[in-house]
Amino acid sequence: MIKLITTLFLCGILFIVNAQQFKNGALQINLDEDGKTFIKATFVNQTWLRYNWNNPGSSVFGIPEKETFDVGLRRTRFQLIGQLTPRVLFYSQYGINNYNYISTRKAGAFFHDALCEYAVVPSKLHLGGGLHAWSGPGRFSAPAVVSFLGVDAPLFEQTTNDATDQFLRKLGFYAKGQVSRIDYRFAVAKPMAIQNSPLYIKEPDLYSNFSTRPPHLQFQSYVYFQFFDKENNILPYMAGTYLGKKKILNLGFGNLFQQKAMWRRNANKDTIYENLNLIAFDVFSEIPLSKNKNAINFYLASFFNKMGKGYIRSVGPMSPTNTFYGNTGTFNGSGSAFPMIGSGTTFYGQAGYLCKDSLFKSLGTMLFYAASQFSKYERFKDKMLMYEGGLSWLIKGNNAKVTLAYQSRPIFSSNLSGEGIEVKSARRGMLVMQYQIAF
Repeated sequence: MIKLITTLFLCGILFIVNAQQFKNGALQINLDEDGKTFIKATFVNQTWLRYNWNNPGSSVFGIPEKETFDVGLRRTRFQLIGQLTPRVLFYSQYGINNYNYISTRKAGAFFHDALCEYAVVPSKLHLGGGLHAWSGPGRFSAPAVVSFLGVDAPLFEQTTNDATDQFLRKLGFYAKGQVSRIDYRFAVAKPMAIQNSPLYIKEPDLYSNFSTRPPHLQFQSYVYFQFFDKENNILPYMAGTYLGKKKILNLGFGNLFQQKAMWRRNANKDTIYENLNLIAFDVFSEIPLSKNKNAINFYLASFFNKMGKGYIRSVGPMSPTNTFYGNTGTFNGSGSAFPMIGSGTTFYGQAGYLCKDSLFKSLGTMLFYAASQFSKYERFKDKMLMYEGGLSWLIKGNNAKVTLAYQSRPIFSSNLSGEGIEVKSARRGMLVMQYQIAF
């Protein structure tokens, strides 16, 4: 069945390519003369070349590995978008994530998105449903992968990623639209069963985890005010940079709430249920500085997460090692993971500078960036500080670019009570070069 779906999906894309090459060379079939209704195909591939200084205790199939070089597919995606009438839209996305040398071979691709939408009041009120990413509570809870400012998104904003959703996408329905300068999205989802997640823990512990009880509905929202140019909201994914093509200043607010989503045990071994409640405030801006399209870009966010007593999750995308958390000797886990998500407060910032578009003439231009995550988790005495920086060679804007980035992360030891204590002299780093092709 999976092979059949994959074949049909790719055949659909090839049909669009062939038809449109016959028409005007673009990967879009216009269904009317003015192009207001259409079917369009897109593709993105992000290849990572990485050198990682692994967390203490990391190993590959039981063999210690202090440092690792690997090559992997961070993301490979196909998309189909159809504006079938001025009011009817469908969208689907298919592909894989995080495929490297220790991944299961011939790993199955899967649907990231599959939604249908109807414009009740065009631009002002659209209703839709399916497997979708119209989520909160922050701007990059649904990031546009093609237009990251750096090498990756601030993944901590995808709080329930692969816990009770499918790589941030959720099964549910939503309302979205733009009224004057206010852009809004509201969604109701049925969380996916934690029993089918790699984060599944069968019994409650002293610290909170996702409950195995049938989940209550999850409510999420994100609303932002646009001071200058308006952003497109056909799809849920928010751009990291417009490469100086827009003047943007947006202030946003979001929330995610689910009743009794978490559970734990108290000292008397009674089961305690706790709500999942996330609140976020953020500001995003990109200001062109001249007609040459050089620009400055920044994003600032504050997240206030209530995920139950002491909840902490370490994340290391496309890990270069496969030793599990309990065998590493540190709180971080193996490979490149660090405590990224948890109950407490997180502040995040990123900033970039785009050079003029003709810097290298026909060979493109450069973009420089820096970013940092600062978290004060309820469970930790010490703060968590991650920082990174890098540059991108924009060969053809975001459609063809090479990004080189270095990330530094803290290492947290683990004491007998399971609390993390940062070893301040034992940070680890990761050097990544990403080659992105997209259309």
